Amino acid sequence: MKFTDIRSPMLASLQEPPVQQKGLVYEPKYDGIRAIVEIRNEPGRRFREKTTPGLVSIFSRNGHDKTRQFPAIAKALASLGKRLKGPVVLDGEIVAVDRNARPLGFQHIQGRIHLTADPDIARAEGDQPAVLVVFDLLRDGDEDLRKVALAARRLRLQDRIKPKGAERDVIWLSEIALDDGRPMLQRARAEGWEGLIVKQAQSLYASGKRSPSWRKLKLLKQQEFVVGGWTEPRQSRQHFGSLLVGYYDDGGALKWAGSVGTGFDEKELIRVAALLKARETAASPFDDKFKTGEPAHWVKPTLVVEIRFTEWTSDGLLRQPVYLGTREDKSARAVRREDGKPVAKPVVASRVSWQKHHRVRDGSSPGNDSRAQYSAGNDARPHYDLVERLNELEDARKDGDLDLPNGDRLRVTNLAKVFWADLGITKGELLRYYVQVAPLILPAVDDRPLVMKRFPNGVTKQAFYQQRHPEQSPPGVRREVLPENIEPIDEEGPRDRLIGGSITTLLYMTQLAAISQDPWFSRVADPLHADYVAIDLDPGEGAGFSQVLDVARWVKEELDRLGVPGVPKTSGSRGIHIYIPLPPKTTYDTGQLLCHLVAAMVTEKHPKVATIERMVKKRPKGTVYVDYLQNILGKTLATAYSARASDYAGVSTPLDWREVKPGLDPRDFTIRTVLKRFASGDDKWAPLRTQKPVNLQAVLRRAGKAVKS
Repeated sequence: MKFTDIRSPMLASLQEPPVQQKGLVYEPKYDGIRAIVEIRNEPGRRFREKTTPGLVSIFSRNGHDKTRQFPAIAKALASLGKRLKGPVVLDGEIVAVDRNARPLGFQHIQGRIHLTADPDIARAEGDQPAVLVVFDLLRDGDEDLRKVALAARRLRLQDRIKPKGAERDVIWLSEIALDDGRPMLQRARAEGWEGLIVKQAQSLYASGKRSPSWRKLKLLKQQEFVVGGWTEPRQSRQHFGSLLVGYYDDGGALKWAGSVGTGFDEKELIRVAALLKARETAASPFDDKFKTGEPAHWVKPTLVVEIRFTEWTSDGLLRQPVYLGTREDKSARAVRREDGKPVAKPVVASRVSWQKHHRVRDGSSPGNDSRAQYSAGNDARPHYDLVERLNELEDARKDGDLDLPNGDRLRVTNLAKVFWADLGITKGELLRYYVQVAPLILPAVDDRPLVMKRFPNGVTKQAFYQQRHPEQSPPGVRREVLPENIEPIDEEGPRDRLIGGSITTLLYMTQLAAISQDPWFSRVADPLHADYVAIDLDPGEGAGFSQVLDVARWVKEELDRLGVPGVPKTSGSRGIHIYIPLPPKTTYDTGQLLCHLVAAMVTEKHPKVATIERMVKKRPKGTVYVDYLQNILGKTLATAYSARASDYAGVSTPLDWREVKPGLDPRDFTIRTVLKRFASGDDKWAPLRTQKPVNLQAVLRRAGKAVKS
């Protein structure tokens, strides 16, 4: 049997995956050299030390033979191959490691790739050890496993490839996590990994192709830096080209960390330029000497900025830095380089764990039709190139395609169409808002069915709800069919829905003139159980936002009394939403009862201001409706960070409870003003997903005591 294309590895896409989903496999993303390994152990052919090189081949991603460059790995593979019953083809990554067997970055191994002289190879082998991390089995004997599900291939891999003794020093099986990548993601952040690779358990192996079945979840770093100067602008750029930034070492010297020239809009260029001019000085404050592409100007090192970047290079400079904003709350002298801890040696999942999670027999599919696309996960990098592209298209009054960072392409049209006539806000401006807020809003809608309220002729014209997805939608827009036992409200027609979590779906819905993002309270994988519930504070006739704030604080008092966590946000219109995280497998009915309990306690104590009367005509004038009835399967509220079709183009903005006080004005939070607030990267909505959920049994006990007292 011929395997003509087996040396071409399958590639992962940049589509943003969810960090928790049934049927997904999570692996560490190693920063090394992709390797397709052939071990040609043919029946009847004896392994001898002199013939070992001919029986093992290591090919790079582009098909070049790299066996000679890694003799220790080749020798271990040959030793392991003696126990095999036939030839195998493996997929893996050659990774540099330190003396404690902790993986290092690509810069530590790139020097070994092109060595040809035996003395140089031997010297490199001693100076910089490397290991082969194996994560897939493509051929087993005469059987081509590429048409077999990943789960079954992994089981076969763990059964066939069992390094022993010294082999284990240089041949590892990749660590995996099943269904839930959050613990691994937490380790990745703490230990400074490049990221994770997320794979569908039932995916087949597509040699030489970049497939959405495998996705990269890249982690970005972020910290403060001190500005020591700037460079002159190029071409049409005004004010300055790049900021020259650094950090202080323990000896008090300002160390050069690189330059950052992206992340600025025109307004911020003007503002920062003024700050630079006010600090201009003749001499460089940096301890290092370096060259810049454009003439440099120096400043007194007192300005601190926040920078997001992918990694530190081997030269100690920032890779792909993006400016986020200035920091007035941190002293320049306190800025130090913040490094992650080294990566720990991975562990290997057992065969038992695979069978437990997937019930897979060798050669069979897991049977879990996981069609989830991708979510924001944790990639918080604003996509400034998309903003510039949208600006260009709108200024030229042209339709065009957006090349999205996840590899998808999306057609956008009529960007100059005005959505808010009084404010002059166009579809293009709304799209640019969602591009920049995507890292925050996508985790809030990830894996959730979405309801669209579309405003094709602007927010003052007739709108309509759309429960099901359109007949046609672009590639990358996730669609799911609801189970037959699901009967959400307003159900009409097909049971399919758009599912949130990808920038493709987010911008596609905006292209369709859906102003807000309105997700279910449950996920598509478990639609009958809510992850959270909400209390909606809606001011009635004669009531203002000051009354809403009063009622919000009273709700907080009752939540505290019952020991219930609550996360507040503005509605983006006239009210406030207070969300409560629920424990797993909580029904909508149970969640609604909890909200009813809290609402009743508030209205009983403050009947002149708060009401739970459903009929609008019967509500006392000047009261705030404490609505607990939003917690029904299929009903939705605009999520945090969502734009709203309010007259002031409001944004539903997460709040700290300390902000819920007199003086708070929801009209301060619009699509034109909130990005500066969000630029800090402080996700005030994250506690809804991360903090400990309500203890319902404890609430019942406390509620009983409150009634008795």
